[in-house]
Amino acid sequence: MELLILMRRCFLGFLALGTGLAGMITPALADDLRGALIAAYTSNPDLEAARANQRATDEGVPIARASALPSLSGTARHTENLENGPNAFFAPARSFSGQLSLDVPIYSGGAVKNSIRAAKVRVEAGQAGLRGTESGVFSQVVAAYMDVITASASVGLNRGNVQVLEVNLKATSDRFEIGDVTRTDVAQSNSRLALARAALRNAEAALVAARETYVQVVGKPPVDLLPPPPLAGLPANAEEAVQTALESNPDLIAAQQRAKAAGFDTKASGSGRLPRVSLFTTGNYDNYYNSLGGGSLGGNFAQSQSTAQTGISATIPLFQGGLPATQRRQAQAAESAALDQVISAERQVIASVRSAYTQWRAANDAIALNQTAVDAAALSLEGVRAENTVGNRTILNILDAEQELLQAQSGLINARRTSYVTAFNLLAAMGKAQARDLGFDNALLYDPQINYERVRGKIWDWSFGDVQPSKATRTVDTPAQDAAVASPSVP
Repeated sequence: MELLILMRRCFLGFLALGTGLAGMITPALADDLRGALIAAYTSNPDLEAARANQRATDEGVPIARASALPSLSGTARHTENLENGPNAFFAPARSFSGQLSLDVPIYSGGAVKNSIRAAKVRVEAGQAGLRGTESGVFSQVVAAYMDVITASASVGLNRGNVQVLEVNLKATSDRFEIGDVTRTDVAQSNSRLALARAALRNAEAALVAARETYVQVVGKPPVDLLPPPPLAGLPANAEEAVQTALESNPDLIAAQQRAKAAGFDTKASGSGRLPRVSLFTTGNYDNYYNSLGGGSLGGNFAQSQSTAQTGISATIPLFQGGLPATQRRQAQAAESAALDQVISAERQVIASVRSAYTQWRAANDAIALNQTAVDAAALSLEGVRAENTVGNRTILNILDAEQELLQAQSGLINARRTSYVTAFNLLAAMGKAQARDLGFDNALLYDPQINYERVRGKIWDWSFGDVQPSKATRTVDTPAQDAAVASPSVP
């Protein structure tokens, strides 16, 4: 019996630290949560794709501004007259003509001005959305990190339970041989062992799945994950959390900015019914290769000429089949939808914050209650074993006590996982789980404003860039994960 109690205490070591992982194991090469977050920040494909999409959004500003800038174009044409009519006495045999045109827009009914404003606001919305994507990826990393720790601890507990039940079955069988217990006791022990082995297989499968999810999110396999650090900045109450979220949640900010951009789109849509005014300058050059006039008369005609014109052009729409009004109504409907989406995002933020806060507080209470249950179940198991030695308890009582202790241990592990994950999700919903909030080095931070400043003033038609290679890491070469868990040493 002393051996069984010692083994049970051994596997209780998995609950020694705040996350439920064995505090007695000191890995040689361990990963911490900060390293996992940095790995995802620098190599997660979803985050890299969001950054590339934001760079595409940045180009909306110079695209909108291009309509306000002068446009210069030229045309050239060489003509060979293969056959002339009977009265074309002076037609040239060949000719060359060239034209250079400059157009400078002056007034476009506010379309360009409001399009530029809308594009700038969409850049701000995209940057807020990018911060929201960062928070979402970080939440995935924290959940995957804690799932690996929790699943590892669960495998350790279930393996310990199997070993205890194997020893228990052996002891029960020996006692049956000497007539101390009945065949029923042996059958009960055998049944509990079979169930424990099935539970272990399920726990091992869950651990493999958790590790594969970690590889998917972080980009590399987990290596002896260390307990995560305490989280700072958690609110004192739900009202404080909601107020912070309404001011800082990046998804809500992005929705507000998109609604603002939709308002500029509505203003721009009304320009279709207003005049367009521009300045123009045109230069023409014609050369007939000394073929104008034909024969001996050719020398009497000028064989080349140049002309130039300049002026102001106004286009005044009179009737367009209702197109301007339709475009305006369409933009107004889109603006109304964007305003409703702001309210929807606000509702979602409030619900997410309140739910996360409640789950976090409930998980904290569950930790204390499950710890009490673990301590009581461990004491109960020792008492039941001791009473069994004097015949006051049956084998079934021992098996039930062992099962109660295992359930309490599992509940404690899950409560600690839930507490940490929901706390981080709460910070994310409050807008306080972005890269700039996690203490990353400044050199590591991705600043979308740098690309925007780089491209916003570009006006040259040939200033192309290159397709940026992906920084995301592939996982095709990572080994398939297993359910290996280091066993804690016996104290």
